[in-house]
Amino acid sequence: MIPDLDNTFGAFLIGVVVSATLYGVTCVQTWYYFSRYPSDPWYIKLLVGAVLASDSIHQALITHTVYTYLVTDFGIAADLGTLVWSLIVEVLFNGLTALMVQSFLTMRVYRLSNKSIIATLSVLSLVFGEFILVVIYVAKAINMTTFVELGTLKPLSMSVNALAAAGDVLIAVFLCTLLQQSRTGFRRSDTMINKLILFSINTGLLTSICAVMSLISITVWDGTFIYIAFYFCLGRLYCNSLLATLNARKSLRGDSRDENMSLSLQGIQKTSNSINRLPNNISIKIDTTQEYVRDEYSSATELKSAQAV
Repeated sequence: MIPDLDNTFGAFLIGVVVSATLYGVTCVQTWYYFSRYPSDPWYIKLLVGAVLASDSIHQALITHTVYTYLVTDFGIAADLGTLVWSLIVEVLFNGLTALMVQSFLTMRVYRLSNKSIIATLSVLSLVFGEFILVVIYVAKAINMTTFVELGTLKPLSMSVNALAAAGDVLIAVFLCTLLQQSRTGFRRSDTMINKLILFSINTGLLTSICAVMSLISITVWDGTFIYIAFYFCLGRLYCNSLLATLNARKSLRGDSRDENMSLSLQGIQKTSNSINRLPNNISIKIDTTQEYVRDEYSSATELKSAQAV
């Protein structure tokens, strides 16, 4: 019996097309990053390269899968129920991309929380828990041959998506809370903190929504591949979230005249020649102090002008 192609392999194809579009955005963002931030530490560049490699392999695997089903096996209805190896392996690379990006964001939580072990471990437990479940899923599914057999792993698939969404939400909550606590009452520093809070919410929003939609789809539309379409895009969204975070640093700093005292999203700030590396909370205090001096100078100038009149 031929399955309904619209909500199975049709959704499958749409997922690959959207994923390929997002992969194009990833390539542009990667080029922008390496051309705009050549002085970044080697480990950040290595992370970007590793995430791009994992993302590229994942895109190649899902392209192979859709080509096999819709071109190689075209007209052979019996093969539509058979699993292609690349459909299983791609889950591992999606999980690897999520692991690297979420680990990077966890380091931001670690630094902003003044190296809080409780906050860091609570996030890491979700991040590593998700990847462990991904490995277990792939290890069990790799020996299966049909979609009917794969259906027995539905609870495991739901758990992966649930942990992915929970990890993203927890990271965003920690970052927003810690940044909120760093408010100083001065306009310039608080404006920057507002931008960082909004950016932290946005970077985790799309990945959370995608993971939740994949979870809802596998629950509500059982027997379809709609959840696979969402899952295909998840790794690409993680990759773009990382690159957007890195590429937005200069714009978040505001005017070029304030670049030496702005807040770095990597958790380490370059200020003057005499101070090379400072944690985020110290860089905020420097911004506040210099802003206070500017505000006092402006007030004194205005007072003298008023007296002269």
